[in-house]
Amino acid sequence: MADGGKKLSIVCFSGDFDRAIAVFTLASGAAAVGYRVNLFFTFWGLDIVKAKTGRSFTGRGLLARSFGFLMGGRLNLPLSRFNFLGLSPRLLTGLMRKRNVATLDELIDASRALKVNFYACEMAMQIMGLTRTDLVPDVQEILGVAKFLELADGGQVLFI
Repeated sequence: MADGGKKLSIVCFSGDFDRAIAVFTLASGAAAVGYRVNLFFTFWGLDIVKAKTGRSFTGRGLLARSFGFLMGGRLNLPLSRFNFLGLSPRLLTGLMRKRNVATLDELIDASRALKVNFYACEMAMQIMGLTRTDLVPDVQEILGVAKFLELADGGQVLFI
């Protein structure tokens, strides 16, 4: 984590595989060069930080549990374009390995190692019927928009 004023905060709204790669490429890259990095996972982006990485009925209530299953978890993130029934993320991961580029899992691990801050959106979690136990331990805090803006103050904010 940076000791000075360089700060990058990313609102991770999308649960798309390629956008998750962008989030974690920027997060790990910025952290590696001394930025303090905050990731704020909201709505479909929460799928990336769910503890259950596959399809599961997470959430409270029938509709929330249905959304939880349909979202699919981190291992089922769709590609934003040309998903081909879920095959494309696997193909893209294969290309990344072949070309010696960090995969999504490796980028997430690098972000963890570089002390990137993970936060979950309180409102989105309420809507989706999720609780703290539905998330990976890396999520430091569940917070509202006002608290996220306070953390992001003085730095760049990206919306992906």
